[in-house]
Amino acid sequence: MVEKNLKLLEMVFGDYPSLFDFRLWNGTVWRPPLMRERRATVVINNPCIMAEVLSFPVDLKLGEAYVYKDIDVEGDIYAIFPAEAHIARKYRKLVLNPLFWKLILEIKRKAKRDRKTCGRGPAELEGRMHSIERDKEAIRYHYNLPPEFYACYLDPLMNYSCAYFRSKDDDLATAQLNKLELICRKIRLKEGERVLDIGCGWGGFVIYAAKKYRAKVLGITLAENQVEYAKRRIKEEGLEELADVKLLDYRQVEGEFDKIVSIGMFEHVGKKMLKVYFKKAYDLLRPGGIFLNHGIAAKWSFFRTHFRRFSFVEKYVFPDGDLLPISYTLKVAEEVGFEVRDVESLREHYALTLRKWVENLERNREKALEIVDEATYRVWRLYMAGASYGFSINQQSVFQALLVKNRPDGSNQLPLTREDIYRDWSVA
Repeated sequence: MVEKNLKLLEMVFGDYPSLFDFRLWNGTVWRPPLMRERRATVVINNPCIMAEVLSFPVDLKLGEAYVYKDIDVEGDIYAIFPAEAHIARKYRKLVLNPLFWKLILEIKRKAKRDRKTCGRGPAELEGRMHSIERDKEAIRYHYNLPPEFYACYLDPLMNYSCAYFRSKDDDLATAQLNKLELICRKIRLKEGERVLDIGCGWGGFVIYAAKKYRAKVLGITLAENQVEYAKRRIKEEGLEELADVKLLDYRQVEGEFDKIVSIGMFEHVGKKMLKVYFKKAYDLLRPGGIFLNHGIAAKWSFFRTHFRRFSFVEKYVFPDGDLLPISYTLKVAEEVGFEVRDVESLREHYALTLRKWVENLERNREKALEIVDEATYRVWRLYMAGASYGFSINQQSVFQALLVKNRPDGSNQLPLTREDIYRDWSVA
């Protein structure tokens, strides 16, 4: 089995300028001939796993192999991600090579697949996609773990979205405060204004906007644990008169607001519900009001769009998530009546944010494993590191779009320039 696995590695990685080597279950080390430097070692614990993964190399199989410890990564986990593109290119040729399939079948016949799938399993959602009930299931799958787990890698305010680094030397807490301040300045928040935070998480923006700007802020989320945590923090800060968090879907909100923000929730809306989402926000805003929509954007391939069941992120991280090009998103926003006034990409900021999260999670590994099982820890480490790599190479981006609901005469609350956003900058 050792020799057959080495032959398989040679077929796939023999011409790859690798940043990692391989170590087999018996201690045998294989170094790719064109390896540039060794930043990591891929440890193959299961004699069958390379044949299993390479026979149909979708990211679901690669991710599961890591989560369930058929494969491990020692050293710099970021070194492995460029290999996915190489495997995809190589597979187009290998799929037509009879010798490749002969080797795959020989390994599969002789090696017993012995995987222990204990701990976190894949999401199993029921009902119509993006119905309110199914959306609740999807959100709870990711966000209803104990808050103490997320605290292992997030900042003190538990912001679970892209930070804003005014300097690359900013620590995570400072960068997240920068993000909250940037949003408040972009929507030109004023004391006493009514604000809706769609997908408020653990209440970071709710608390910041109420505490510093004395705005009246309502946050909504579909995760019970987030509601309980946010309400407790609001009470500790003495902000009950200004801030509240409720267990609500955005489609269930009633009332009228001066400003609306959505920070890192947009990815859960779905293409089919996009017009409903923007129309609801438009209807909830007073004339002249401002909506800041902060969300990830990407142009997914045909395979990723239509064969979601083969996606690791879909099955283990964010079920029913949807990433769309920013051009499409803005088109739908305009169709419901919004005017697009400002669009800013924070792509590099998210790559930095995710690296900070991974560093924190790795540093707090033992603490995290007291709260969740190891499979969950490995899901989070892999998805956040992979996402950081994806942002770094422009595989996906993240945008803040500033949208306004103009009054009948075309007026709104925005000044003529953006200069006020950066003037006399300070964070609470």
